[in-house]
Amino acid sequence: MQPENAPEIIARGACLYRGHILLCRNRKKGNVYLPGGHLEGEERAPDALRRELAEELGLRCAVGRLLGVVQHAFDETDHRVTEINFVFTFRLPRATLRQPPASAEEKLEFIWWPLTSLARSRLEPRIVARLLPGWLRAGTGPNRWASTF
Repeated sequence: MQPENAPEIIARGACLYRGHILLCRNRKKGNVYLPGGHLEGEERAPDALRRELAEELGLRCAVGRLLGVVQHAFDETDHRVTEINFVFTFRLPRATLRQPPASAEEKLEFIWWPLTSLARSRLEPRIVARLLPGWLRAGTGPNRWASTF
């Protein structure tokens, strides 16, 4: 059992298609983030992303390389949340810019956003919007860890 203030471990995915990145928006809260979700038990991060994408999109997606890790904290109504986000690449089995993939969950919708204007997307955590384009361009590199602390 995790302590109450334990960080949440999250696997997120970056899917690029024709200069656009797939973002997820919570219809109720309005927040925007990369697709993905929490690891369950002793689940490996790539497996968690694969499972979350199947749950959110109803599709089997190919998970690629680890782009980076972001430690982030924010305030909820009654408590502080700390998360560690593992960000991977992934591919959709089929993609078109005319129509984003449909969500398998009512609370979510998916949007294609131009990578060149990612800073204006309201992507959370904000640091991901700043670092992600460089992570995607670089094959490998030392700047793969970031924190908002």
